[in-house]
Amino acid sequence: MAKPTTDKTTDKKTDKSKNAMAVSEPEYPLTTMAVVAPLVGWLIPGAGHILLKRYGRGILLLVSVVAMFLIGLGMQGRIYKPNGGDILDILGFVGDVGSGALYFLARIMDWGNVMAANAAADYGKTFLIVAGLLNFIAAADAHHIALGKKP
Repeated sequence: MAKPTTDKTTDKKTDKSKNAMAVSEPEYPLTTMAVVAPLVGWLIPGAGHILLKRYGRGILLLVSVVAMFLIGLGMQGRIYKPNGGDILDILGFVGDVGSGALYFLARIMDWGNVMAANAAADYGKTFLIVAGLLNFIAAADAHHIALGKKP
């Protein structure tokens, strides 16, 4: 019985063509939903997950972010405005704007404009910032789900 022979030169050519295809095509193609879900999720906390039919996670995120935001306002937390001043003010603004529509509603209604000098106000400010940061993470999670990176 004769052993089948393989030609090494043709194997190398097919390997190179497979590698070229792998480089040119992304593993997780960018879809419309992968762009829309995080944007909607940022604007309305949890809505990106609800859009992706992850109802439990979406409602949990909605309740968590809104509750943290309202607790922060109830504790007279400060909402940062966009400015080019102190680096901590800039970072506070980035954290606050992460709450999406809640931030814009608070700015329109002039909430969180109190300059209270007590411990509760400092904790409230922290609640507001962390609510925004949690919403940023939720939007990134919605993006990964929409891409198919996460089951």
